[in-house]
Amino acid sequence: MAACGGSDSSKSGQPSSPRAAPDAKKVDEATAATITGKVVFEGTPPVNPVIKMSSDPACVSANNKGDVTSEAYMVTDGGLDNVFVYIKDGLGNKYLFDTPTEPVKIDQKGCHYLPHVLGMRTSQPLEIVNSDPTMHNVHGMPEANREFNFGQAVPGMSRAVTFTTPEVLIPFKCDVHSWMNAYIGVVDHPYFAVSGGGGKFQLRTIPPGTYMIEAVHEKLGRQSQSVTLGEKDAKAITFTFKPKA
Repeated sequence: MAACGGSDSSKSGQPSSPRAAPDAKKVDEATAATITGKVVFEGTPPVNPVIKMSSDPACVSANNKGDVTSEAYMVTDGGLDNVFVYIKDGLGNKYLFDTPTEPVKIDQKGCHYLPHVLGMRTSQPLEIVNSDPTMHNVHGMPEANREFNFGQAVPGMSRAVTFTTPEVLIPFKCDVHSWMNAYIGVVDHPYFAVSGGGGKFQLRTIPPGTYMIEAVHEKLGRQSQSVTLGEKDAKAITFTFKPKA
């Protein structure tokens, strides 16, 4: 989940990804490949704790339909949601990708960050919105990009931030409501997804080649596997996470 926002620009003190080569080109969609996959949780998932919101009546009022739990372990029919999956290595600087100008949005609603996990591109705006009638505080804690911390006191407030360096995952929290947290994966290409609907994901329009695919979960860590794609290829992969000992 995440908390309040404002217009800010996160700048990195670390080297960014390699710039495109002089002969870099657009991906040929006619020969591009697809990866479909599933993230599986093996065993009994940990119980998501009930969130105690009694410190803020506005949060209690927004969640009056029973107990609200954290979103760390979202498992349906053995599939694990909220896992960020992306191409970690293999693209190099051979391809040109347009940077989206349309903002990605994260909302503070019902004293939660919505969505809980999301992906975006470097230099793409992230719009942070407060839809709650209460004070939120948005605290982004990247390592490769600039940290930020600002408040949104009333509903309707909106602020934009950008990240200039790839980073997976960036944690967000709210210093007012300790249970609010979110995670954002920032990459410099379009090949990323967040598992959902029972752990499913898809990466489309990938140029032929050999790639390292990484899956990252906020509590269970990282897994990776190598995938080789031919022209017009379609491959299925599975990541399996287990409870931590």
